[in-house]
This record gives sequence, structure tokens and C-alpha cells, in this order.
Amino acid sequence: MAYDLHQFKKAGTEKRDWLQTELQGLRTGRATPALLDTITVDVYGSRMKLSQVAAITVEDARTLYVNPWDKGQVKDIEKAITVADLGISAGSDDKGVRVSFPELTAERRGQLMKLVRAKLEEARVQLKTARSKAISDIEKGDASEDEQKRLKNEVQKIVDETNKLLEEVADKKEKELAS
Repeated sequence: MAYDLHQFKKAGTEKRDWLQTELQGLRTGRATPALLDTITVDVYGSRMKLSQVAAITVEDARTLYVNPWDKGQVKDIEKAITVADLGISAGSDDKGVRVSFPELTAERRGQLMKLVRAKLEEARVQLKTARSKAISDIEKGDASEDEQKRLKNEVQKIVDETNKLLEEVADKKEKELAS
């Protein structure tokens, strides 16, 4: 049976999606609810994503307001935001939590740019690992030598295309950070 390239294409798409999700959490100059997506809150004896226990709205360019469904969870939400150590400040009132994002300094922008490159490299390493596995599977298969060579070339084309897409995702985030 010939090697199924569809699985490898799917793996490439997953790596791109993973990188986009990772970079989405990096703060640029504007506050968005997506910046709080990684925060989990201890409520009702289990850990839940913040977006599952509260509405998150944008007040202005540097402020978000977290309005919990259950007002008794305000302190737990404030604690979860503080513990997440995202470099933001959280203050609560009786109805919810106001999250303030400080201005990005040049030093912090530099750190974030390095983090973008580190995440890009991590995605590339994951892709290389998937490529190695695909090539190994192709070689173990019962395809002819010519067919194996064709499949390996196809895998490399997919890797090249995916690397280009990964680079575009990282470049886009760096431009956001620079502005």
C-alpha cells in the first residue's frame, strides 16, 4: 500500500495552527480577549478556561473587563490572572475584574520578538520530526524505488510550503509587535 500524504499534510496544517495559537497569546500594543485564553480558573472543584466562566470585553486599547457568570468567582478569577504572570495587573470590584496592560517597552518588545522566533523554531522542529517519521514510513512501505523517491519529494515540497507558511505567521506577529 502506498504512503498516504494526506496525513502528512494534516500534520503540517496542525503545526501552523499550533504556532498561530501560541503567538496569539503574545501581547501586542492592543488588548484583546484572546490574550487571556491560556488562563484557567479553579471553580466548582475543577479547572476551567476563563472564557468558560466569564464574559471578557474590551474597555479600551489597554484594558479588558472580565465579567463572571457567577459573581462569587471574582476573587478566584483575579487570583488566576495574577498567577498566570502575563505582565498585566488585575483589580476587582464587586461585579468583575479589570485587567490593565502596561505600555510595551522596547526591551519587552525585544523579548517578545525572541519568543516569536523560539516558537517558530519549535514548530519547525516538530515539522522535521514529522518529516522524519513520514520518510521512515515510506521506506518501510512496499512501494518501488521510484515511487519512494517521488513520495519523498512530495513530502519535502509539503515541508517547504509549510515552513514558508510558518515564517509568514511569525513575520506577521513581529510586525504587530513592532508597531
